Amino acid sequence: MAKLTVSDLDVKGRRVLMRVDFNVPMENGTVANDKRLRAALPTIRNILERGGKLILMSHLGRPKGKRLPELSLKPCARALEKLLGQPVAFADDCIGPSAETAVEALSAGEVLLLENLRFHKAETDNDEAFSRSLAGLADVYVNDAFGTAHRAHASTEGVTRFVDRCAMGFLMEKEIAYLGEALDVPKRPFVAILGGAKISGKIDVIGSLLPKVDRLIIGGGMAYTFFKAKGFEIGNSLVEPDRIDLARSLLDKGGKKLVLPVDCMCADRFDFDARAVGELLPTGVSVIPKDGFGLDIGPASVSLFESILEKARTIVWNGPMGVFEIDATAKGTYAVARAMASATDKGAITVIGGGDSAAAVEKAGLADRMTHISTGGGASLEFLEGKVLPGVAALTDR
Repeated sequence: MAKLTVSDLDVKGRRVLMRVDFNVPMENGTVANDKRLRAALPTIRNILERGGKLILMSHLGRPKGKRLPELSLKPCARALEKLLGQPVAFADDCIGPSAETAVEALSAGEVLLLENLRFHKAETDNDEAFSRSLAGLADVYVNDAFGTAHRAHASTEGVTRFVDRCAMGFLMEKEIAYLGEALDVPKRPFVAILGGAKISGKIDVIGSLLPKVDRLIIGGGMAYTFFKAKGFEIGNSLVEPDRIDLARSLLDKGGKKLVLPVDCMCADRFDFDARAVGELLPTGVSVIPKDGFGLDIGPASVSLFESILEKARTIVWNGPMGVFEIDATAKGTYAVARAMASATDKGAITVIGGGDSAAAVEKAGLADRMTHISTGGGASLEFLEGKVLPGVAALTDR
């Protein structure tokens, strides 16, 4: 999209209000994983080095308009200090006197982090008065939080109505470039892999991708609704009864483009809460026992998917191949991750669409062998659906 980027802004001596995604895991009052903080560093450093007065804002968790000490962003300020090697000021609110006073105290090249935006219900309500208050802190605005770009909230959409120049940061720019290029001008063969529990969350993605891809691989729990649509016995496997007709029509529409697993890892016992499964056996998808649970793709499916990915030049992946949360039923997901890493090594463009897929690639130690790992699961999904992201659309046109 032809939007202003942070490089287009004159930031010297100016107040730069920047939306970041510091929605990070916390343990004992400290940041447990600073990946999202590190992802924002290129834009943060660029603004500080050019003499901007940087004001960062983010949400953390879902406090639903209440001030919850355990969801304070203060630990993020301390973690960011270590990453930047300079002080990070902290305001105990994101609007009002404390925020305004903290902003006034900023000098060129200094940075301030505001308290959790979602301590105010007005943030998620995209309230106009709240948006105006945020805009009052800014001379220019930057959005580098791709993970929230699909939400029309005050800090992502409302604020842009009251600031003249609104630009995307480097992380946002990178996300749009990789996802956009994969969809609009892919090197072929172009293969998409969709997994996860339910078809209902991926209907629009399947509909959007089918005309664009050469092959669309389906895995995860959603595959069993397709098997049911083909008339197979799926035992106790996950199914969406109200989506069986839809699955049947997608099979007709997809034809040979749509690739389903040919076997699964099946157990006679499964307790997700206890993370317990019975003995896992490879089973053909048309012969799952009535008391069986299909929990992962089997070895024949892994081989089939590997053979397709080996030839691909562009691969986009969103969603695990099995019950990824349990090690015993995460093997298919890791196999796909390895196949994608191998494809990257051979020159393919590989894009991971955030969420569980990103977690799997990280856990497998393969993150540095992917072309791009999205920081926003929900946002990347909506982008793949072909939807306009409010947080991007709201930025100033070039």
